[in-house]
Amino acid sequence: MRTLEGRVALVTGAAGGIGGATAAALAARGARLALADLRAPQVAGALNLAVDVTRSDSVRAMMAATVAHHGRLDILVNVAGTVSMGAAATLEEAEWDRVIAVNLKGTFLCCQAAIPAMRANGHGRIVNIGSIIGKNGGNARPWIDRAEQDRASNVAYGVSKAGVHAMTFFLARELAPDGITVNAVAPGPVASAMTTNFPAALKALIPVGRMGRAEEVAAAIAFLAGPETGFITGEVLDVNGGMWSD
Repeated sequence: MRTLEGRVALVTGAAGGIGGATAAALAARGARLALADLRAPQVAGALNLAVDVTRSDSVRAMMAATVAHHGRLDILVNVAGTVSMGAAATLEEAEWDRVIAVNLKGTFLCCQAAIPAMRANGHGRIVNIGSIIGKNGGNARPWIDRAEQDRASNVAYGVSKAGVHAMTFFLARELAPDGITVNAVAPGPVASAMTTNFPAALKALIPVGRMGRAEEVAAAIAFLAGPETGFITGEVLDVNGGMWSD
């Protein structure tokens, strides 16, 4: 099903698990790719770019290079992000600033920079990556075991992802007249190098009985990036194995 034939998709954080799986899913549907990360990915057939999403000049250069190479931009998937763990009482100010800069500011800068090219097309799909942590107050249960919080996502991460959800709502309304949809995918725990220390007690609480796979998140992203979803915008799609429903 090459439903994205002729479309150009830019994926940030493309060197990671979810980013790489997303690139593969979009390519399988026929999209031409621009892939970006702090260090340029090395994917055959794609435009591979280095970007620091916390810097507006770097983001603008990434967008300009994509449009110059491919002639247009139709899809933006904001996967670039960072994790942070531990308790609020010991959270350093510099760590708070780092997480907000990458996850929230970085996502906004990429969305903002994509608007002119998408408006020029009269069409666009923006998919942001939120998180269950932006909805549920965190997976840890310190009233049962305080040590869980040390190995679970912290308040800075949760706030950054809740901000991504709110950004998605705002941009969906603002960009709807331009034919641009803006949605988010909010994964639960996904098996990756970053979640190897995820507490076993918390894994046991996932109703489907396992952690998610990057390919499952990528499938949700590809769905929201497709031509059949023009009437879906401002949605945060949960992909969490039943851990949270709203």
